[in-house]
Amino acid sequence: MEQQIINNPEGRVRIALEAGAAAEYLVLQDGAGADNCETDFELSLAEGASLKMVFLTLGGEGVRNRLQVSLQGREASCDLAGLSLADGGQEMDYDILLTHQVPQCRSNQLFKSVVGGHAVTRFHGLIKVVPDAQKTEAYQANHNLLASEAARAFTKPQLEIYADDVKCSHGATVGRLNEDELFYMRTRGIPQEEARLLQQLAFVGEVLEKISAPDLREKMAALVEERMRRMR
Repeated sequence: MEQQIINNPEGRVRIALEAGAAAEYLVLQDGAGADNCETDFELSLAEGASLKMVFLTLGGEGVRNRLQVSLQGREASCDLAGLSLADGGQEMDYDILLTHQVPQCRSNQLFKSVVGGHAVTRFHGLIKVVPDAQKTEAYQANHNLLASEAARAFTKPQLEIYADDVKCSHGATVGRLNEDELFYMRTRGIPQEEARLLQQLAFVGEVLEKISAPDLREKMAALVEERMRRMR
């Protein structure tokens, strides 16, 4: 399946998948155009539909993505992943509401950020499972790596469940580079800045692996590494 690229979206983006449809999107936000960008994504899935989206937020003084996702037909599945790289005084926000409207649907979310300078990232994610949406499987994770003392990451994953036969979980972490690993690499002759970069690349790799097309994944990995080398 070809992965469609959405470059620097603004305003409102609507994606509605009909029964049995499957689609993959890569949303690339690299700071081109307006420094401050707010985008509303409205995503709906009918019976048996499958949606996979990867967000790469690599630039922009202020970026806010609001996602409203509705699983409306049985056996629908949605996989969302995102990476934010923020430095200087940048602010990058994700606000996600994902609703399981019917039984037997699956969703997965994985969002990560690397934050340097005195930048700020925020993640607010709510999974809602309505009454009678039994056999739901829903997972949400948000992990943040602080690359400077002044960097900040705020995270608030939430579950709101009104059905009893479900498998749902959420989790969040905010941490810093592993000093023991940095010391080990330094003893092997790796310069400190390169060691820091290697740790950060290992951290973001799980999101990049969500890009299914090998050529595109390799191109985006190079873009992410180049951006990381410029982070302050």
